[in-house]
Amino acid sequence: MSADVFNSDAPLDELRVIIRRDGGDVEMVKLPWGLQPREPGGRPFTVVRTEGRTFSSYRCLVPASEFRHRSQGKHYSFALANGDWFYFAGIWRPATREWPEAYAILTTMANDDVAPHHDRQMVVLRRDQRLAWLDLTEPEEELLRPLPAGSLSVSRLRGAGTYDCHSELTF
Repeated sequence: MSADVFNSDAPLDELRVIIRRDGGDVEMVKLPWGLQPREPGGRPFTVVRTEGRTFSSYRCLVPASEFRHRSQGKHYSFALANGDWFYFAGIWRPATREWPEAYAILTTMANDDVAPHHDRQMVVLRRDQRLAWLDLTEPEEELLRPLPAGSLSVSRLRGAGTYDCHSELTF
């Protein structure tokens, strides 16, 4: 298993490994990105704002080595400054008759590293925070917030950024 680059322009049908609780066990499953829209024919929810909400169930982690984002026609890569891989805080939903089991990533205000490129960012959890998110052993407001300034290294990619980074993933 590896923690891959997460591209914010990824297609909705792209399967990605998420980590979640299954009873008392932790499991890894591949799910598509995007929760069922509220209205028929609507756009799926790929991200969910954290402000004013709580997430008491269906929590998941989305492992990544970096994330890529396009801003004003330019492509950027964001990774932890220490080179470690991380998780996005996410939620998943069971399948319905109209929609497969799927996940979305939670967002918060952008930290100082991301703010020059976007006003929001996906919630990044460090590896030591993984069980706190899955098991709600720390207050959500402590976990669902931007990282301190300088936590992320930012680089501009040429074109769409064709290189791939992989790090070993162990839970």
